[in-house]
Amino acid sequence: MAENALPKGYEPQDIENRWRTHWEDNKTFTPDPDAPGEPYSIVIPPPNVTGALHMGHALNLTLQDILCRFHRQKGRKVLWVPGTDHAGIATQNVVERQLAREGKGRHDLGREKFIERVWQWREEYGNRILSQIRKMGASVDWTRERFTMDEGLSRAVRQVFVKLYEDGLIYKGNYIINWCPRCHTALADDEVDHSAEKGALHYVRYPLEDGSGHLTIATTRPETMLADTAIAVHPEDERFSHLIGKYAILPLVGRKLIIIGDKYVDREFGTGCLKVTPAHDHNDWELGRKHGLEVLNILTDDGVLSEDAGPDFAGLDCAAARKKILVMLEEKGFLDRIEPHEHNVGHCYRCKTVVEPYVSTQWFVAMTKLAPRARAAVPAQTQIYPENWEKTYYNWLDNIRDWCISRQIWWGHRIPAWTCEDCGELIVAMDAPQACKCGSTRLTQDEDVLDTWFSSALWPFSTLGWPDSTEELKQFYPTSVLVTGFDILFFWVARMMMMGLQFMDEIPFHHVYIHALVRDEHGKKMSKSTGNVIDPVEMIDKYGTDSLRFTLTAFAAMGRDIKLSEARIEGYRHFINKIWNAARFALMNLPEEQPAPCDLAAVQELHHRWILHRLEEVKSSVDSAFTGYRFNEAAQTLYKFFWNELCDWYLELSKPDMQAGGERRARAQFVLWTVLKEVLVLMHPVMPFVTAEIWNVLPGVAGTDIACASYPETRPACVSPDAEKRMALVQGVISAIRTIKAELNIAPTTRLNALVRTVSDAALEELEASREVISVLARLEGLTMGADAAGPRASASAVVEGNEVIVPLAGLVDFEAELARLDKELGKVGKEKEKLEAKLANESFVSRAPADIVAKERARSQELAETQEKLESLRKRLADAMD
Repeated sequence: MAENALPKGYEPQDIENRWRTHWEDNKTFTPDPDAPGEPYSIVIPPPNVTGALHMGHALNLTLQDILCRFHRQKGRKVLWVPGTDHAGIATQNVVERQLAREGKGRHDLGREKFIERVWQWREEYGNRILSQIRKMGASVDWTRERFTMDEGLSRAVRQVFVKLYEDGLIYKGNYIINWCPRCHTALADDEVDHSAEKGALHYVRYPLEDGSGHLTIATTRPETMLADTAIAVHPEDERFSHLIGKYAILPLVGRKLIIIGDKYVDREFGTGCLKVTPAHDHNDWELGRKHGLEVLNILTDDGVLSEDAGPDFAGLDCAAARKKILVMLEEKGFLDRIEPHEHNVGHCYRCKTVVEPYVSTQWFVAMTKLAPRARAAVPAQTQIYPENWEKTYYNWLDNIRDWCISRQIWWGHRIPAWTCEDCGELIVAMDAPQACKCGSTRLTQDEDVLDTWFSSALWPFSTLGWPDSTEELKQFYPTSVLVTGFDILFFWVARMMMMGLQFMDEIPFHHVYIHALVRDEHGKKMSKSTGNVIDPVEMIDKYGTDSLRFTLTAFAAMGRDIKLSEARIEGYRHFINKIWNAARFALMNLPEEQPAPCDLAAVQELHHRWILHRLEEVKSSVDSAFTGYRFNEAAQTLYKFFWNELCDWYLELSKPDMQAGGERRARAQFVLWTVLKEVLVLMHPVMPFVTAEIWNVLPGVAGTDIACASYPETRPACVSPDAEKRMALVQGVISAIRTIKAELNIAPTTRLNALVRTVSDAALEELEASREVISVLARLEGLTMGADAAGPRASASAVVEGNEVIVPLAGLVDFEAELARLDKELGKVGKEKEKLEAKLANESFVSRAPADIVAKERARSQELAETQEKLESLRKRLADAMD
C-alpha cells in the first residue's frame, strides 16, 4: 500500500515552487529542433515591461499553456517563446515620474544618461511580470526569452525600417497626427482612447464678405476657429449652394474664408455649414488637401496657443482660450447660441491627457499598400476564432490610414536616419554612416524613436532569429496560433500579418484565437476606480494556481465574456482537494508497484466496463475541445468525469472489489490505476501542479514527469454504449433511494429495505447482477426485486426507466412531525415569495433599481416558486402514504 505517499492536505505553494524550479532547471520545455515530431509554436503576446499580471494576462497565459502542454502530449515539438515589450511611452513615463520625485526631468540628465537610467529601472523592476508569468505555471522556453530592445531584435527593426524605406513604404512628411501635449509625442490612431463627454455646440455667425448676411456654424471647439481657412457646404444644399466660391469673414480675426462645396458635409448636423480647420481636425485635413487649402497651426507642442493665434490668445491653453473667445464673440455679436451636446473626445492611452490633432513632420508606413495582402490572407491562410472577428478585421483594413511610427520620446528604437548638416541629404541605413556622399561628416541622427508596436509587429519572426536564417525560423515559422485579446486586433495582429507577409512571404500564424474579457461577477468591466478588480497573484496565493487556471478555463467559452468572482475560484479549490483526496484513496488501494495488467477489453464487471467506456469518451471529447479552442467544454467534461463519475460512483462501486481480494481485487486495481493515470494526463494541461505531484508518486510511473507524458491512446475495444445504458439503470435505482432518504430527512447511513417492481425480465436480470453494489451504495438491509414486488401503503416511491423503486416508511418516518415541518417550511417560503412578488410588481422598484439587482430578485422569485412546488409534492406524497 502507498497510503503515505501523499500528505493529508494539498498545500499548493511549496508544490508549485518545486515543480516550477524542476521544469526550468531541467529545461523541460526547451524543444530540440532536430527531434522528430511536427513543430508547434506560439509566441507570447509580450507584456509591457512596466506591467503587472492582471486577469486578462492570467486568462491568456492559461489558454496558451493548455495548448502547449496538450500539443506536447500529442507528440509535437512545442516552442513557446516568452518575452517582454519595452513599452516606449509607458516606461518613459514611469522613469520620468521617478525622476520628478528627485526634483529632476529627463532633460536634466540628457538623452544618454536618461536611457541608462531606464535600462537601470528595467533591470531592477522590469522583470516583475516575468516572475508572475512563472507563477502561472507557463511552460515557456525560458532559454529563448526575448526583449524588444535586445540587440537581435534591434537589428531586425533597423533592417525592416531600411527595407521599407528603400521600397517606398516608409516616408517622412507633414501630416496631421494625434499629439499628446503631456507625453510630447505623436500617437497612432489606435493609441487614442475615445470616450463620450458632455460638451456644447457653439453657434457662431460668420459674416459674408459682400455684406448680404451671415452663415451660422456649429462647433464643439470654438478656439480652433482661429485656424479656419474655409467654410464648407454640401453642393446640393439649396440653402447654401449659391454661395460656393464666395467668401465669408472669420470673426475676431477678419481673415477671408473661401466657401467650398463638398459632399462630405452632413446637411443634417448643426446648421449644415462646416468650418474647415485643416491643422486641427483629421477630417478637415483631408478636405484641405482635396481643395488645396492653407494649413494654419495655432498650437505649440505643449498644447497651448502659439503666436500664430494672435496676441489676444497666445500662451493660453485650449480651455482658457475657449472661454476668452466665447466672451469676445458674445461682446461683438457673433455668438448666436450655445446648446448642450455629447461628443467623443480622444485621450492619450497612457496618460489620459486630451489629444490634440496637430500638424507636424513625422515618419509613416504606407499601410494602404500593405493592407490588401493581409486582408486576403484571412481566412484563406489564417483562421480567426471566433469567426465573427473577421468582419472587424476587414473593416479596419478597408478603412486604414498610413501609420505614424515616429515618437518624440527617448526610450525606444531610434530611427536609423541621418541628415547631412551641409547639403541636407537624408541617409537611411542599418548602421551610422561615416560621411555623406557630399563628403561631409557632419551627420545628425533623427531624434525620434519608433512606435513600440513597430518592433512588436516583427515579434513572430524576430524572436526566432530573423534576419539570420536560423534553425528555429525554419522549424517554427509560421507559428501555429496566436492567443490574444480583441483590443489589440489592430494594434498588433493586423500589423504582424502585414510584416510577416512582407518580410517572410508567409503569414505569421495559422490561427488567431481571440479570447473574451474577464469581468466581475455582475458582468462589469474590472477597474481600480470601481474597486472590483480581482488580483490573480492574490488568488494564487490564497487558492493555488491550479484553482485559478481551472476557473478561467471552465468559463472560457468562445466569444463569451467571463464573469468571475473569488467565490468561484474558491469553489474550484474544492475540486483540487477532491482530486487530491481521490488520489490518496486510490493509492491506499493500489500496490507499491504497477498493478498486474489484465485485458481491459475483456473485463466483465459492469462498473469496470462503464468507467473504461466513459474514459474513452472523455479522451475523445477533450481532444476535440482543445483542438477546436472550446476550452470550457474540456474543463466541464473533466470536472464531470472526475467528480461525478470517478469519485461519486466508480470509487464507491469498486470498494467491494478491493475488499474481496484475489483476481477480483487485482482486476479492480489495474482498472483504477489505468483510469487515474490517464485522467491525470488529460487534466494536466489545465492543472499542471496537482497532477504532477500525484503522478510523481503513482505506482509504475513514479519518478517520471507528467509534463513529458503522451496523450492516452484510444482503446476502441473498450467503447461500450451498452455498458453505459445498463449502468444508468443501476445508478438510477441507487439515486432514487438516496433521494427518498434525503427528502424525508432519513439519515444517509440508515440501513433500510427497498423493493423494485421491474418492468421487464432484462431489467430484473441487470439489477440482480448488480444487487451487491445497489445494496452497498444505497445502504440497504434487504432488496426485493421482481415484476410482482409490492410495498405497504405507507411507502415512498420513484420511477426509474419504468421500474418502480419502493421504500417502506413504517418505523423510519414520524409522519405527523414531518408534515408539521413541511407546513412550517411552506409557510416560510410562501411569505418570502409573496413579499418578493409584491416588490417585483412595484413599477418604481423595477425602473429605478440597478438591472443586476432586479435580475437577482427575479431569479430568487423563480427559485422560491420551484422550492414551493417541491415541498407541496413531498407533502402530498407523505399524506398519501399516511392514508
